Amino acid sequence: MNRSAAITGIGVVAPDAIGKKRFWDLLSTGRTATRTISSFDPAPFRSQIAAECNFEPQREGLTPQQIRRMDRATQFAVVSARESVQDSGLLPGAVDPARTGVVIGSAVGCTMSLEDEYKVVSDGGRLWLVDPRYAVAHLFDYFVPSSIAAEVAWDVDAQGPVSLVSTGCTSGLDAVGRAADLIRDGAADVMIAGATDAPISPITVACFDAIKATTPRNDEPATASRPFDRSRNGFVLGEGCAVFVLEELNHARARGAHVYAELSGFATRSNAFHMTGLRPDGAEMAEAIRVALGRAGVAPTAIDYVNAHGSGTRQNDRHETAAFKRSLGAHAYEVPVSSIKSMIGHSLGAIGSLEIAACVLAMQNNLVPPTANLHEPDPECDLDYVPLKAREHRVDTVLSVGSGFGGFQSAMVLTSPDRMEP
Repeated sequence: MNRSAAITGIGVVAPDAIGKKRFWDLLSTGRTATRTISSFDPAPFRSQIAAECNFEPQREGLTPQQIRRMDRATQFAVVSARESVQDSGLLPGAVDPARTGVVIGSAVGCTMSLEDEYKVVSDGGRLWLVDPRYAVAHLFDYFVPSSIAAEVAWDVDAQGPVSLVSTGCTSGLDAVGRAADLIRDGAADVMIAGATDAPISPITVACFDAIKATTPRNDEPATASRPFDRSRNGFVLGEGCAVFVLEELNHARARGAHVYAELSGFATRSNAFHMTGLRPDGAEMAEAIRVALGRAGVAPTAIDYVNAHGSGTRQNDRHETAAFKRSLGAHAYEVPVSSIKSMIGHSLGAIGSLEIAACVLAMQNNLVPPTANLHEPDPECDLDYVPLKAREHRVDTVLSVGSGFGGFQSAMVLTSPDRMEP
């Protein structure tokens, strides 16, 4: 029997938007959630802005013990997973726990808790030989990012395959792609899958400062993220999470579930070239797109919307534009393309899943989210990047792509249930 994976539940923790409804409201109105960093004093840093989540864990239903035990990224994942399960209509005990699994993606794991604990055991960095007596009891969990997936599995009672994917900024796409493969292979009927990152900490900001990847446009935080714009000068760091319920399609239909989309095709490639550099011809991303389209059985001309990586660096924007032309041919000039990082920043491993959520909601609403802050298009980026305002447009088939440090290039094709065979 042919098996396919469908999305039946969505949960989101995003900058300035907790929950999928608020997330879509933000995107569809073109609002930006980028601002001056408030979680610590950013004054010593070159880039002092980020897209932060207005997240209060106790208000979102976490207990004091969970809050003490879990890193912020883990808290995001558990809250998002709960929303996605509720959204899916899955009732407790309705699915065999042994046929339910979890795959979570994360680029930097429990960075915030690790940094906080280092400050404690090193007395603020004063001690070279740290004092372990002051370490929190949960320090090991912070060192092992798979603890994030384990926490989600415990919370949803998933006793099937559970794992964590960490492939840099493609982690969100890769985790969902991996979960879909497990469903197709028959290893599970239901997968809780997505990605989370909470990287807005001094160590992360310092690392991106060192390679000048983030924007120094500190006096204009609301408009600092400018993908495909002539004036762009780096990305804006973000945080957040999106988690989905994926089900085997027949399983979902048998229980009368609402099917948001089918995950029709996925592929990932490496450029084997440079840790942070990209070839301008976009060949590796184009190859990932070509394979994902082939697995989905979808022609390039069938793509109704492209969700771009769109980080807001000249290198990425040129690379991506070339990849779309190389893989989609003349259709690249006709299909709308946009980057939601213009509104919610770049949350590293989490962003791929947040972008999947944006794609699915675009399909639900037949509305393409805009590329905010795109006032002066770069002449080298000459495609239709949907500037400033959302656009009404029939969206049945979506291509979403990601690009990550280490040379990772991933592509995913999502199709509307209206296109599925009955």
